[in-house]
Amino acid sequence: MYIGDYLARRELYSPDKPAFIDAGKFPEWHLTFRQANQRANRLANWLRSQGIQKGDRVAILARDGYEHLDLFFACSKLGAIHTALNWRLNWHELLEIFQNTTPKILVFSDDFKANVAELSAHYPLTCLHLEGDGLPGSLPFEGTLQSAPDAPVTCETLTDEDIAALIFTGGTTGLPRAAQVSHRMIAWNTLNTVIHDVTHNDVYLNVFPMFHTGGLFVYTLPQVIFGGLTILIRSFDPSQVLTLLEREKVTIFAAVPTMYQMLTTAPNWAEADLSALRFCTSGGAPLPVPLVEKYTHEKGIRFKQGFGMTEFGPGIFALAPEDAIRKAGSIGRPNFYVEARIVDDGGQFLGPDQEGELVLKGPSSCSGYFNNPQATAEAVDALGFFHTGDVAHYDSQGYFFIVDRKKDMFISGGENIYPAEIEKALYQHPAVLMCAVIGLPDPKWGEIGQACVVLKPGSTASAAELLEFMSARLAKYKVPKTVSFLDALPISAAGKILKRELRDPSQPISK
Repeated sequence: MYIGDYLARRELYSPDKPAFIDAGKFPEWHLTFRQANQRANRLANWLRSQGIQKGDRVAILARDGYEHLDLFFACSKLGAIHTALNWRLNWHELLEIFQNTTPKILVFSDDFKANVAELSAHYPLTCLHLEGDGLPGSLPFEGTLQSAPDAPVTCETLTDEDIAALIFTGGTTGLPRAAQVSHRMIAWNTLNTVIHDVTHNDVYLNVFPMFHTGGLFVYTLPQVIFGGLTILIRSFDPSQVLTLLEREKVTIFAAVPTMYQMLTTAPNWAEADLSALRFCTSGGAPLPVPLVEKYTHEKGIRFKQGFGMTEFGPGIFALAPEDAIRKAGSIGRPNFYVEARIVDDGGQFLGPDQEGELVLKGPSSCSGYFNNPQATAEAVDALGFFHTGDVAHYDSQGYFFIVDRKKDMFISGGENIYPAEIEKALYQHPAVLMCAVIGLPDPKWGEIGQACVVLKPGSTASAAELLEFMSARLAKYKVPKTVSFLDALPISAAGKILKRELRDPSQPISK
């Protein structure tokens, strides 16, 4: 069950079998399982020489690349905690995360050198840079790794409940919560995944960011256990993805609907041969039926759709290819080792076609939130069910459907957006009296943000000014696309802003 053993086992069973291709490098990196394990041992030995022990956090702020897995497996061998950071975050946001999780070492890529320079001025730590000259005092990642011995490294006191990684979820109070991913959680997610048709000879192309649960855990770790080949790219490029799908005869591919839409507009879409794909998986938002039909008719693709989340799984539900159109809009049925229920506000179980909150139970749940006992206690009820905050129902055949979100979170391009965090930034503007951020439907991104703003009497501010103000304080993907100015926001008798009314297109925009 211990993740640090995975590569060592694979080196024992299939040492020379192709394990990884990093297609984001030039020239590309091709690694066998033996080479991958040797790299993890070298990095683990160096980390140990720097005093890294069981439970210590080691962070990475980098575009996708094999170094993410170097660090993940090296940390796992030591019992340390891999802490992958969302590179879209502003350095102010990163500093808050560092102050909460206290990592001792940071690996970074050149793209984010400016952010790391700002961060280092407020939080001293040892840094490794992946390319370029780095920063004063930082060490070259590859040279440092290669200079260390490749002797095997293990943590004799590791248990299945120890934490292997922190994966950050958007927080409703501004600070992202760090879900604690245990060795146990990863192993059970793998079992849930392989039951859904992963084989020993699959080829998987990963396009999810490696700071996401999708990048690290959906198929990447199961592929290591089963001895399959995993391909990484630096960032999502539709033309490159189609080229790799054909060239490497990829058998499993997963993406969010926005990515599937972008692939169809790539210049090489028409001639791309995708016949090796056994199936594609889609998540993050419902996959439009016309898009399913386009892939089916033009490329013969079978789609598996599903639902997952950072704190659970991430594989929770799966919708079989034969149900993609018949049950359009459904997230499918629970995976084998997942118990899913619908409850009312009092926690009572509801039956078919009754709407309530989706709650989950099973061995692939996370171990709460790092350094946040209150959020941990609030997430799980007395019966051990994790409360997702999603309003859902299921039909008589056991297919589940997401209806709405109890919280105000919306999803844009596969990213969870939490309005409270944006509103917190907006309220720092001297002209803003009241504000509310909502998600509106968008054909490309699924949803986009709109800020609804009431200005202080006598104050002035333009939409461009407020958007620029938010951009200086938030990651770019969180900044709303538009700003609407209102005379007042709709308020309930209890004093709460009625966001449902703001989403109603029949409501007049008064300014």
